Formats: sequence, structure tokens, C-alpha cells
Amino acid sequence: MSRRDGYLENGHYYLVDPQSGGKGLVKIWRAWSTVVTAGVGALLCLVLVACSGPAYTYVKDDDGATFFKVPSTWHKVDDTPIMKLLTGDDPQSATAQLRKSLVWAAAFDGDPKSPSASHFLPLTGGKTDEPFIYATVQPLSEDSANAVSLNTLRDAILPVTETYRQQIMQQAPNFPLQNFELLGDEVVPPEDGVRGVHVRFNYSVGTAGVHTFDLTAFLNADSTKMSILLIRCSAECWKSRGGEFDTIEQSFKVRRSIG
Repeated sequence: MSRRDGYLENGHYYLVDPQSGGKGLVKIWRAWSTVVTAGVGALLCLVLVACSGPAYTYVKDDDGATFFKVPSTWHKVDDTPIMKLLTGDDPQSATAQLRKSLVWAAAFDGDPKSPSASHFLPLTGGKTDEPFIYATVQPLSEDSANAVSLNTLRDAILPVTETYRQQIMQQAPNFPLQNFELLGDEVVPPEDGVRGVHVRFNYSVGTAGVHTFDLTAFLNADSTKMSILLIRCSAECWKSRGGEFDTIEQSFKVRRSIG
């Protein structure tokens, strides 16, 4: 562009519309800087997204029918100690080995410094404010399938119903979970033949104070498997991070097996 195609005013170079008599002015430098800034901003955004990585990791069981997502910063830990705690079986026993071959399980600890299966129920480690997830898919025999009720799903991991809690207290007066508080209990609307419940409750856990537990349990369409997701964190932790845990819980799905 030659000098006669425009003129300098107030330190800016203008392009003059010949039909406007010199009045229709367009600031070239502003238009160009806007384009450049927008381009750099878009590129920077793409770079930041690429470098930060995904926010969640998707988890699924062996046949892919049960799945959910966890924050990518959480650590997967060995679920064997949890199974021992829940069943009382020695991990080296034939019973435990058979169960491990039949039952799918996964555990994730939100503790960034020292992730451990012991954080599933922090009975002896003092107060902890980091969250923990335990998920399991358990096969059902024909007799067990016929006996499964919504209360069975509620009590799938920890005592929730009054009947089961009273039974536990009679059998184990020193049971480390005390002062049960029911925060929410809903039946999940059936979808594609899958039935389920969603329960939230508090327990005082040993010396670790009050903890909130969020349990979702499903019975698959042909009543052959129970799929269970349990999220735990201190009650104080839940107040500040409840939205994050809701996102995880809502991602927990069971679909009809193909074939």
C-alpha cells in the first residue's frame, strides 16, 4: 500500500474509503492486533488443555457393563485389604482366592501424599479429610438373586437399614462404626431393566470423627450381579467437595450386557 492510499493521524495509520470522501476510516492496526490477539489466545488455550490432561479417568469392570469416572489425580490402591476387612477371610485362604476370582473390585484414594487401602475406613489412623472410593461387582447365585431386595442393596457394604444395624450391634457391640445418621435414601428409577438405590449416611468412624458415606447399588437386568459404588470422606470434607462427589456418583452406570 502506498502513502497515497491512506494517511497518518494521531500516530495511527488509516485506510481511507475513496467513496467516503476521507471520512470512512478503518484503523488497520486495531483490526490486525485483534486478530493476532485472538489467534494467540486460542492457541494458548489449546496448549493449556493439551498439557493439563483429562480431569477424570474412566473405570469399568471386566465385562464393561459397570463403569464410572474418578478424578485423574486420585490413586488406585490394592483392594485386597478391603476385602479382608469386609469378609474376615485371610487373603491366602482358598475361600478368599475363589472370591477374588469371581468378584471384581477397585479402590481409589484421594490422598495425594500417602494413598493406602487403610483409608477406606480410617479406624486407627486419626482424622483424615481425603476422599476414598470403593467399587465392586459381585455375582449372585440363583438363590441369592431370588432373595435380593432393595434393602439388600442398601446393606451391600455397611449396615444401613435398622434391622441390619441392630443385628450388627447384637453380634458386635464394639463395632467401630457408631452413631448412624441417614441423610438421604432414594430408589433409582429403573432403566433398561436395572434397579438400584442411592443412600447417603453418616457414621462416627473410630477416632476419625464423623464421616459421610454415599452408596449407590444396582441389580442388573437379569439379576445375576450387584454393582456397588461407595464414596467416603469426612463430613467436613463433604461440605466443601460435595459437588465433586455428586459428579462421580452420577457417572456410575450399569448397562445391559450384550449377548
